[in-house]
Amino acid sequence: MEAIKNYISEHKERFISELIDLLKMPSVSADTAFTQDVLDTADAVKKALTEAGCDAVEICETDGYPIVYGEKIINSDLPTVLVYGHYDVQPADPINLWTSPPFEPVIKKTDKHPEGAIFARGACDDKGQMYMHVKAMEYMVRTNQLPCNVKFMIEGEEEVGSSNLAIFVANNKEKLANDIILISDTGMIANDVPSITTGLRGLSYVEVEVTGPNRDLHSGLYGGAVANPINILTKMIASLHDENNHITIPGFYDKVEELSKEERAEMAKAPFSLENYKDALDIDAVYGENGYTTNERNSIRPTLDVNGIWGGYTGEGAKTVIASKAFAKISMRLVPNQDWKEITELFKKHFESIAPEGAKVLVKPHHGGQGYVTPINTIGYQAASKAYETTFGKKPIPQRSGGSIPIVALFEKELNSKTILMGFGLDSDAIHSPNEHFGVWNYLKGIETIPYFYKYYTELFKK
Repeated sequence: MEAIKNYISEHKERFISELIDLLKMPSVSADTAFTQDVLDTADAVKKALTEAGCDAVEICETDGYPIVYGEKIINSDLPTVLVYGHYDVQPADPINLWTSPPFEPVIKKTDKHPEGAIFARGACDDKGQMYMHVKAMEYMVRTNQLPCNVKFMIEGEEEVGSSNLAIFVANNKEKLANDIILISDTGMIANDVPSITTGLRGLSYVEVEVTGPNRDLHSGLYGGAVANPINILTKMIASLHDENNHITIPGFYDKVEELSKEERAEMAKAPFSLENYKDALDIDAVYGENGYTTNERNSIRPTLDVNGIWGGYTGEGAKTVIASKAFAKISMRLVPNQDWKEITELFKKHFESIAPEGAKVLVKPHHGGQGYVTPINTIGYQAASKAYETTFGKKPIPQRSGGSIPIVALFEKELNSKTILMGFGLDSDAIHSPNEHFGVWNYLKGIETIPYFYKYYTELFKK
């Protein structure tokens, strides 16, 4: 296994070039204008898995975008690792805030990435991190060091809720049978502070629509006499938090897990500088639920945020109008034990109940998923920890993430498998934002570390 550093050094430019080619493909699953690009990307992933050494690779059609499945089974007596990733990406909007075109990848040096980072949509989430596994597979196959069986399931709808993946998993349990699931769609604390994600928040995503008059009205002739949907919507949204930034939806916190003082003390051991955090975001103060630290607010506590709001006239110049409708998109990040369907229903019931007379409210659920916590006493976690320790020279810190990967809970339910989250991105990599990037060092470090997981997991599995 020591030869992996030499292999990476020898093939470094090719590894980077291949990822850049993948990042040039605008596989935006949320926008039908990119449908062919998404399909082309699936084909590219199939080709990459084949070249990496999978014996069987196929495009599995769904009612939406296809799932790319690949496998290499070397011995049925050995354990099987199922690698999950996604090839679709978030929309690049707002385009004008990118310093370089989102689908024209460039490598630029940053303070966090002095060796350079690849700037492109999907660089970190999740093409770069998914492709680490493909290249790690290539290394293990070409050097005859693959110690166990491996399966790949790379989907094209993660960024729009993975609804068809759930159907695929339920219908293909035998094909997907495994002993452990490995995902790199998370991050770590810092390049010199490795960490393993042990918890994910769930998600409920809704769109709301407030309707007032049956048409747009002149704000002079009707202002003050007719309910203004934009005014109403903003008041309704503002009422969803109290003065302590506590969410006011009845029943919202009923099943929220309260961590013990001991567990919170363990979390607090992770290195964190509040001043650096504020500086990185160019803010002079943090904000959130009273009684919790910043790292607790963004990981072990549920949240409610407006992701978009619109209505009326937003073009250049002035138009004095009372809009007929106003809209908002709202996401709620949930903690384990909160059921996303139940929370969605609680939101719907409450939001409809607070609408004033003269306005009609429609709540449209989009998608969601359950939260997840993985124990740190399994051989999967132990193997991952040992892999990081081998390549980073120090033990990783277990850390709960504020993000959501809704299908992780689904995997455990349908496949009866635990998931190990080996992320190599940084919080500063701007995923879902303009100027998303992924450090070249991080990309190559992932390729170096992943084979050690296979080695140590197989050794522990045999004991």
